[in-house]
Amino acid sequence: MKYLISARLETDGIVEKPDVVGAIFGQTEGLLGEELDLRDLQKSGRIGRIEVEIDSRKGRSAGLVYIPSSLDQVETSIMAAALETIDRVGPCKAQIKVEKVEDVRVTKRNKIIERAKQLLGSMLEGSKATGVDLLDEVRSSVQISEIASFGPERLPAGPNVQDSEAILIVEGRQDVLNLLRSGIKNAVAVEGTNVPKSVQDLSKQKVVTAFLDGDRGGDLILKELLQVAEVDFVARAPRGHEVEEMTQKQIMKALRNKIPAEQYVEMYGLGAAYKPSEKGSVPEGPMPEDREPEARPESRPIARAVPVEAPEPPEPAPMRAMPVARPVEPRSAAKALPAGSEKYREMLLQIGGTSRAKIIRDDDSVAAEVPVRELVETLKHNGKGAKAVVFDGIITQRILDIATDIGLRSVIGTKMGTVTKPPAGIDILTREDLA
Repeated sequence: MKYLISARLETDGIVEKPDVVGAIFGQTEGLLGEELDLRDLQKSGRIGRIEVEIDSRKGRSAGLVYIPSSLDQVETSIMAAALETIDRVGPCKAQIKVEKVEDVRVTKRNKIIERAKQLLGSMLEGSKATGVDLLDEVRSSVQISEIASFGPERLPAGPNVQDSEAILIVEGRQDVLNLLRSGIKNAVAVEGTNVPKSVQDLSKQKVVTAFLDGDRGGDLILKELLQVAEVDFVARAPRGHEVEEMTQKQIMKALRNKIPAEQYVEMYGLGAAYKPSEKGSVPEGPMPEDREPEARPESRPIARAVPVEAPEPPEPAPMRAMPVARPVEPRSAAKALPAGSEKYREMLLQIGGTSRAKIIRDDDSVAAEVPVRELVETLKHNGKGAKAVVFDGIITQRILDIATDIGLRSVIGTKMGTVTKPPAGIDILTREDLA
């Protein structure tokens, strides 16, 4: 069949399907001549079986009539128009209105195109595997197979959690799998805000970095960890992102920029939720910049990230000596302080103990004054054009990196934190420098 005639039927009384079919044959007989006689056309197969769908309600009947046709366009149109001449069905007045004459071949062609698209997509998807894809797939399967269970709670963990001196605490199983893909094998998941007892005990023996999502859930888990476990460092995924969706480069950057827990608590006002670590001299976080965070058989010098106010000579430990990393001093005491240092000293004294920060313009006016916990975001979005920042808090590597990006010339804080890469061209001053 080439075409399908669709017509709507309405009658004033109750009729049935045989009445409608009889009316169509009876009232079109002899109307269009012998060549278009409906009975002859149906016998020769040029007109298909007439289908009627009818429904009766409240003493009236209405429905649809479908007539398939293999005639040409002109003959089919004439046949469709002839249907509208029918004015009675059985004993009832009736009206038939042709709604459309559909080209069945076009409909079939559209279905063929859609199905062909699906089949082609399946073929292309199945042929995507290249040499690199195969290597990645095999490597990923090996890394995922390394996931282990830790403690009586059978928490998802990397294979090196027990042996490594430092561990990462993440939120869920997918986070552990993503870290395994990046070669990090010393992560353990807490599986929710209720931190398991085995993780609490483990935090007393290892150097712990909490590596959590940058969302509300990550905030809640971090508060719980700070209360019940001994957390040494805090690393976060970018705001609005999750650890399980981070790339290897993003993971490494986040772990390099981790912040000591004490400093993080001070920056974000979490003092009430913080349980200070009772561990002694601890190795610096679980993810050094250029190697996997795995336990090594040989003894290596481990750095300790502890903010101090004044440099002191390192004392040898009772069992073994370990080099102690001290905050980098930005300048020698013998060097002259930069211009405007007296104003910075007065500002630092004014905001002392308030945990606030002031962003200074070129004309020494205050562009903005915000809480220290909002300093990082404020510098990122509104810090361009400023020349200095004065704040009642610890100077960190993250703040110095942002200061470099936006072109600050001076950073003045209460004291120095762990700064591994002091930027060139920025004056870094502490309360001790300005005393």
